[in-house]
Amino acid sequence: MSKALGNESHAAGPREDCEGSPRRSWGLLVTAGVGGTLVALYAVATPFVTPALRKVCLPFVPATATQIQNVLKMLENRSGSLVDIGSGDGRIVIAAAKRGFKAVGYELNPWLVWYSRYRAWRDGVHQNTRFYISDLWKVSFSRYKNVVVFGVPQMMPQLEKKLQEELECNARIIACRFPFPCWIPDHTTGEGIDTVWAYDLKHSRGCETKSLEITPETES
Repeated sequence: MSKALGNESHAAGPREDCEGSPRRSWGLLVTAGVGGTLVALYAVATPFVTPALRKVCLPFVPATATQIQNVLKMLENRSGSLVDIGSGDGRIVIAAAKRGFKAVGYELNPWLVWYSRYRAWRDGVHQNTRFYISDLWKVSFSRYKNVVVFGVPQMMPQLEKKLQEELECNARIIACRFPFPCWIPDHTTGEGIDTVWAYDLKHSRGCETKSLEITPETES
């Protein structure tokens, strides 16, 4: 009897181990799957959540077709380099490149930058466009003659001061959705959220007045 029980216990042991092994394997697979999903969600969500944690939040809101047309209208008879501050999915940069501009976009969200590069390649303007992952407050815009801004009210005063200090007198700044607080626009077009304001820095800064005050000396 005891030998029979012993044999049964020995026989049951391997069976229990065999039954437990698949369970452990499934447990490991489920744990790995959940962990991988959380990592993927973190990688995707972080670029979108991080801007919201900054002092000034600049959310991604795609430009409408009307806004793009209004921006292009403000760029008529303009030339030189162009930059879109907070370029999002790149639609302003791409539209400007199709009009012959060498256009650059600065965007903090890497997913949007990569998508912008893909769109530029797809539309055949990748040679005239550049997209950079960068914080706008850490970039100098001094080499650009045309600046497009899709901002929020909280950032406009500080950005106005930054552009005032960095840009040349012949620069034009185009603000979409929200105007600058101190500058008086030289041109305005559109209505509602599609309103676009254009500022010629030579007027806002008073460059023409300064140049008139400097007169050559004449001999008496």
